[in-house]
Amino acid sequence: MSQTDMHTTDVLVIGGGTGGYSTALRAASLGLRVVLAERDLVGGTCLHRGCIPSKAMLHAAELVDGIAEARERWGVKATVDSLDWSALVATRDALVARNHQGVVGNLQAAGVRTVRGTARLTGPRTVHVEGAGEFTARRGIVLATGSRPRLLPGLAADGRRVVTSDDALFAPGLPASVVVLGGGAIGVEYASFHRSMGAEVTLVEAAERLLPLEDEDVGRQLARGLKKRGIAVRTGSTLTGTELLPDGVRATVRTPGGQELVIETERLLVAVGRVPVTDGLDLAAAGLPADERGFVVPADRSRLETAVPGIHVVGDLLPPPSLGLAHASFAEGLLVAETLAGLPGRAVDYATVPRVTYSSPQTASVGLTEAEARDRGLKIKVNTLPLAATAKGMVHGQGGMVKVIAAADGADGDRGLSCAWGSPRSNEVASGGEMESSGSTGAVLGVHLVGPHVSEMIAESQLIVAWDAEPADVAAHLHAHPTLSEAVGEAFMTLAGRGLHQHTTSARATAR
Repeated sequence: MSQTDMHTTDVLVIGGGTGGYSTALRAASLGLRVVLAERDLVGGTCLHRGCIPSKAMLHAAELVDGIAEARERWGVKATVDSLDWSALVATRDALVARNHQGVVGNLQAAGVRTVRGTARLTGPRTVHVEGAGEFTARRGIVLATGSRPRLLPGLAADGRRVVTSDDALFAPGLPASVVVLGGGAIGVEYASFHRSMGAEVTLVEAAERLLPLEDEDVGRQLARGLKKRGIAVRTGSTLTGTELLPDGVRATVRTPGGQELVIETERLLVAVGRVPVTDGLDLAAAGLPADERGFVVPADRSRLETAVPGIHVVGDLLPPPSLGLAHASFAEGLLVAETLAGLPGRAVDYATVPRVTYSSPQTASVGLTEAEARDRGLKIKVNTLPLAATAKGMVHGQGGMVKVIAAADGADGDRGLSCAWGSPRSNEVASGGEMESSGSTGAVLGVHLVGPHVSEMIAESQLIVAWDAEPADVAAHLHAHPTLSEAVGEAFMTLAGRGLHQHTTSARATAR
């Protein structure tokens, strides 16, 4: 193969995270020649510092919680004698390594050429990869360089006392106390993990509720569950000062009432969001700007193509309504690969992408929040069913809920693409799991779950929302008894006027 052939390809992907490697795999399967440039390890943040290692550790935390529940609820006199941190880390790292080997093997089997090195644009079809030279992409370039944790001004992470979500799991040992700054999904998960492992945890969130981009009832239920576990949840609060100590941090937090709380903690974990990584990419060389937030904005959402023809973008570089989730990046990668192969594409419907928080309790949602449905002027019916209303929910004893939002009276429920999760909620709230049975009900607009194992229960609701199913469509099918998923079926049955165990007397049909 000539030097020219070695440096000419159909598609060049910059970044080997979930968005990048999914693009590469799909493009190669469609017969395109693909080069993937990655300066670190393929798999990206999700595989090496985020999704996979954190969920491995959260599984270990679940085992610890199970021992506590066995002792406190079930009379099983078991205790955790000690925690072998090195063994925990070794298991986590082995799982990450196995997944990494799988990604590398899949890329090799697909014929994707992986080039190790920092890449920068040199034109609309050319890329320079450090140590490998200049490459030309005949069909297009895909930007998939991901994101990094956001830090507050003047606050630097040292990997021991002040850590980010990227290095929290790799800091030395387990702290006896931690202040988690940020009540989004990442912050909540880390607060939950550290509490399970015995730490005193304070969770600080500037917004008025946890998971501020989710339905208000989700944040309320989650806060209740975390407080029950002994986590100090401080919403509407901000960090106003930090002082590094030899073995920790002295943090000052302002509460909604203006009180200044001083908390001494071994570790301050900063989880206040992520920012796109474009430094060194030299977007200007291809005539491509980033917006003021650092995102690369697509000119065509149905193709995820930028204003420069042939340059596409996936993953965390995309601005909202893209969700910055690994599984959303997979969908974006598939879309771009198929577009570059000349296949007709359809824009990713972010309203049908499930959103999960792997804390204890877990949360899982898909579709519109109640507030968003109201803001769109939709006539809706809302049903909320406590998980404890089912036998299996009682067995688990963690509380939680199923909340279903449907269009009322056959009204259309166009979700659209411009979802703005967490818009202001009106003062009408769901009441005690009761729902009116009269009148017809249109398409399901959103489903929101809180409780044990709901991350494994959301797939059904994703299909219901994506296929514009109505509660009556779901009510026609039985859910196994006794299961947690039975609560989902019961909630839909009530909306369809066929409820067995839930009252159907109080109206929750609403319109703006």
